[in-house]
Amino acid sequence: MATLRIRGGAPLYGHVSVGGSKNSALAILAAAALADGVCILENIPKHTDILVMCRVLKDLGVDVWIDEKGRFHVDGSTLSNDQPSYEYARKIRASIYAAGLLLARLGRAEVPLPGGCAIGSRGVDFHIKGFQQLGAQVGIEHGYIKASSTGLVGTKIYVNRASVGTTINLMLAACMASGTTILENAAKEPEVVDLAIFLNSMGAKIRGAGTDIIKIQGVKRLHPVEYSIISDRLEAGTFMIAVGACGGEVTLHNIVPEHLRTPIAKLKEAGVQVEVGDSELFVRSFQRPHSVDVETAVYPGFPTDLQQPWVAMMTIADGTSVVKETIFSDRFRYVDELRRMGADIKLEQESAIVRGVERLTGAPVEVSDLRAGAALVIAALAADGETHVSGAEILNRGYERIDQKLVSLGANIVADDSLPQPWEAFSELMRPARVQMEL
Repeated sequence: MATLRIRGGAPLYGHVSVGGSKNSALAILAAAALADGVCILENIPKHTDILVMCRVLKDLGVDVWIDEKGRFHVDGSTLSNDQPSYEYARKIRASIYAAGLLLARLGRAEVPLPGGCAIGSRGVDFHIKGFQQLGAQVGIEHGYIKASSTGLVGTKIYVNRASVGTTINLMLAACMASGTTILENAAKEPEVVDLAIFLNSMGAKIRGAGTDIIKIQGVKRLHPVEYSIISDRLEAGTFMIAVGACGGEVTLHNIVPEHLRTPIAKLKEAGVQVEVGDSELFVRSFQRPHSVDVETAVYPGFPTDLQQPWVAMMTIADGTSVVKETIFSDRFRYVDELRRMGADIKLEQESAIVRGVERLTGAPVEVSDLRAGAALVIAALAADGETHVSGAEILNRGYERIDQKLVSLGANIVADDSLPQPWEAFSELMRPARVQMEL
């Protein structure tokens, strides 16, 4: 496992540009393959999960490449295979979007059950039920979701637990179905809205994205477009919380402040100063944060993906806080690692009771999942002494060069030679301009 050696105690100062949204990019890469032509996508982050999704699409026959400007080209006209490899599909949760894509384009799909971070049960039942309501025959055999249809037909579907993944997958499948599909209790996250805007620019007819009722009128064909995805609110939130834990002054660029309303409100409640610009946030803190209770919820509530970083900040807050996790059942596995650093945390069912201590101390810790890794990095930055964070390669799943960005803000971080550089692996998708013109 790769290791980050972090010496804490330094406040953060400077400017940092937030990358494109991982969760938007994963959905929109799949959606781009619905078009019979080449979509050009900008602001796609170079994360490990993004590379895996590109490989999943290439398994399906989709031509995916990156030009000299860093734009991703997705040519859905070459889609021909209905089964991505188990090797890649099992690595990420978003590989399940291949099912919605394939049902819409080919009327058949054999997609391995997806993988991803171990943060609790995330079954595929909601996806399967939705596909069945659209008229597909769906079952699970030998670790694969097998689905077929002679033609999807629009209907009314209730999305259980306002699942983001289910909402996205059913949007992919329904946008080329016959008739109108109504998704009730749909997810309202910005990534769902971004996908709807992208699909509508391709010729889809989707209304209501961002509310709990989405109406999708099926169309026969989607045309290719150029599109730039939204910025990553979770990366932005991670940096904001890091400033709250470490102190300092940091300006975040390339963000949508509206997507961070609840985290901003909670940070202000904790005593962190946040000034909002058009596409920037100025975050300042020079005192120990106040303890603030948080309960995760679907958007626009407090994001479950910021729960772990928030707990890391609360470990050194003044007072006692209660952090309740309502989305995933197994998202406190990292707490024992924080305890190694001196954190005072008691778990009771779905809640963490965090009694703030004056300081954490460096210790060897291990990353269990992506956002837990962000929490351990924040705790290490705020701790006295040196912390060795092993399993740091997991951070590459959703943060591009996070160690280098933090170093640019004054953090003392050294990565060992075994830390993978996933953006280097994207070279396999690079094509010179001359070849692109020939295509």
